[in-house]
Amino acid sequence: MSLFEKHNKTLTRALEEIKNRGYWSPYFEIPSSKVYGQGKKEESINSFKSQLNNKYEIKGLESDKYLGSETSPYGFDLGITYPSIPADTLVTNSKEAMNQWKKMSLDDRAGICLEILDRINKRSFEIANAVMHTTGQPYMMAFQAGGPHAQDRGLEALAYAYKQLADIPTDAVFTKPTGKDNPPIVVNKKLRVAPRGISLIITCSTFPTWNSYSALFASLVTGNSIIYKPHRNGILPIALTVEIAREVLAENEVCPDLVSMIISDDRTETQNLVKNKAVKIIDFTGSTSFGDWLEDNAPQANVYTEKAGVNCLLVDNYDNLKGMTRNMSMALSLYSSQMCTAPQNIFIPKDGVISNGEKVSFDEVAKMIAGSVEKLLSVDERATEILGAIQNSEICQRVEEANKLGEVILESKEIKHPMFENATIKTPVIVKISAKDKEKFHNEHFGPVILLIETESREDTLAVWQETIELHGAITAGVYSSDEEYLEKVEDIAIDEKVNLSVNLTGHVLMNHSAAFTDFHATGDNKAANCALSNDNFVSGRYSVVTIKRDA
Repeated sequence: MSLFEKHNKTLTRALEEIKNRGYWSPYFEIPSSKVYGQGKKEESINSFKSQLNNKYEIKGLESDKYLGSETSPYGFDLGITYPSIPADTLVTNSKEAMNQWKKMSLDDRAGICLEILDRINKRSFEIANAVMHTTGQPYMMAFQAGGPHAQDRGLEALAYAYKQLADIPTDAVFTKPTGKDNPPIVVNKKLRVAPRGISLIITCSTFPTWNSYSALFASLVTGNSIIYKPHRNGILPIALTVEIAREVLAENEVCPDLVSMIISDDRTETQNLVKNKAVKIIDFTGSTSFGDWLEDNAPQANVYTEKAGVNCLLVDNYDNLKGMTRNMSMALSLYSSQMCTAPQNIFIPKDGVISNGEKVSFDEVAKMIAGSVEKLLSVDERATEILGAIQNSEICQRVEEANKLGEVILESKEIKHPMFENATIKTPVIVKISAKDKEKFHNEHFGPVILLIETESREDTLAVWQETIELHGAITAGVYSSDEEYLEKVEDIAIDEKVNLSVNLTGHVLMNHSAAFTDFHATGDNKAANCALSNDNFVSGRYSVVTIKRDA
């Protein structure tokens, strides 16, 4: 049985679900020994411990030079070093491997990619430890977002790529009538999918697998080769991914150099790699400054970026403030707001809102929000599993300096982790400011810094919010209102500004959540991101179609 036949049921369902956009996942999101195997969790912990303070060896990527300086946000150095191979060598090997890969059939490429995903899924416990101790995500999130949910994103992109290429015939016959007494003109045509070239994937420090698997599998299925450039503090999850992919490729007699990674301490080397004429696709998640630099300095490549945006929540007249603040407290606290989908700016009219026919002042709404966050995080053991750990010192500095922005409504406090005494864990700081102070909220304060912003009125809220998106972009937005006419205005703005909108969420789903097969992550049409995960546009720039014709 071929790998395509082995996984065809999964692919067939995935092709259906990218049309349905409902809920589906073939990868179990709970770290269950019944699903993943008895003892797998314990084995993964032992494996992680054995990797600490050692070289990470990947077959075929051996080197005389090993680099690495990852630090766990839970308070210890990983001490793992990884093979550092010159960029020029990686490019040469990557091009050679692609020459073999692009000549394989679509079904063969898809089958191998599906097998890579299956193998990655089987090692989800290992990936969870790697993600947790490089990003600071709490364990359950690291397992889910770093494992099955990232794999869902990879499969979703794979399905879009397969769908597009399957619609292109490999052969066609052009037959044109030329009149009653004349023979038709007949031309035989071959249509060949041509990959663009090397796909460079530059990952972020917070969601290295979730934000990169779409690019990995969209590029592979369309015939491209991969060079990963992991964030310096997020190498381990990518090393695991590269190792697994290379193992599957080698088993199927494909040159494993099709998937590799660059670990370099030479900034010039990596910048030159970005500009290398063989690199035709770049995927990046991270800061606006570097995203802009990539877009400006890699004209030879199609550059897909997800950069910083400013996500906002609008509070209007709403009858379920308790449900609102309960849902909001989790959205504000989850992974210490170190998510590109987390809300930062909360707009509230300075004269307050109406709830169940009664006036609720701005300060009362602010107190409810702060109180709900405080209550959610009041038990340290629970708080650590929600907040995770702070990813880097710059975030800590933002929290400490938040009092310079305005009146502090809720102070941040440090929490001790029961297992990792040196972990850096901080609860959100909530600050009250005026909508007139645009310089304070017209940029991203990445991390647990929440701004409650006084607007002049309900209509002013809409204007200030729209201006924020126009200038700085956003991945998500949310609104709470019992006024359908007001909600219609909000929806119109969301559509005009191309931002995904959550309306009156009070249950388990948060505005932060973005799930494959149902949510398009970002829209690709505001300043926060120029692509969406995943849709046809995310795939179509990764290949071209070459037609070769001959007289019959």
